[in-house]
Amino acid sequence: MPDLILHRNLSDPDGFYADLMAVHDGLSKAESDALTARLVLILANHIGSRDVLNAALHAASHSAKKTSGTG
Repeated sequence: MPDLILHRNLSDPDGFYADLMAVHDGLSKAESDALTARLVLILANHIGSRDVLNAALHAASHSAKKTSGTG
């Protein structure tokens, strides 16, 4: 499996988070979910490596299970 960068790698993570939240302002839940899905697909296309994307899916799934107490 390829190395997946899981440590902080953004120069301004708080600024990006603020931008991410701002782009959702005023959207319904369905519109917000659709925007998130489009963003994921755009970034997945940019990454382009199925191995890296699968590693990210695994990391996100593992993290979600730890957060919910099922993992």
